Amino acid sequence: MFREMRRKDRKVSDADAEALLGRGEYGILSTVCSSGYAYGVPLSYVYKDGSIYFHCAQEGLKVENIEANNKVSFCVVGNTEVLADKFSTRYESVIVFGTAEQISGVEKEAAMEALIEKYSRDYMEQGLEYIKKAFDITRLYRISMEHISAKARR
Repeated sequence: MFREMRRKDRKVSDADAEALLGRGEYGILSTVCSSGYAYGVPLSYVYKDGSIYFHCAQEGLKVENIEANNKVSFCVVGNTEVLADKFSTRYESVIVFGTAEQISGVEKEAAMEALIEKYSRDYMEQGLEYIKKAFDITRLYRISMEHISAKARR
C-alpha cells in the first residue's frame, strides 16, 4: 500500500524515526481539500504513546478536510546543514501516514497537558489553568500511525 523508499541507503530505523518525532519542534500536517488540492499546514504537536497529537480551533479548513477525509500525512524535519561545496544538504526527516481522529475526555486532557509540558515546561501551573479555560473551545486530534518512513544524510 505504501511505496518503498527509493534511497534505501539513507533509510533510518523506526526507533530513530520515533526519536525524531519526539524531539521535533513542529511538523507539517497534510490533508486533502474538497477541491482536490493538497493542504499542508505547519503546527505544534506532541508525540506520545505511539501517536501524534495536535490542537486547533473548532472550525477551519484543517477541520473541514479531516472531517471529509481523515487520511493524513505528517512530516517533521530535524537538523539540517547546507553543504554548499558538495551541492547537497545534511538532513533528517520523518513522514507518517495515518488517520486523524478528534479526541475528547481524559485523552484530550492528557494530550493538552503533554503539549504544555513540551512547549512550556517551566509554566506548568499556568498551563494547567490555561487548559481549564481553553478546554471546551479547543479541538484535539490524534493521528494513529499506519506507516512511518524516515531518512537522513549525516
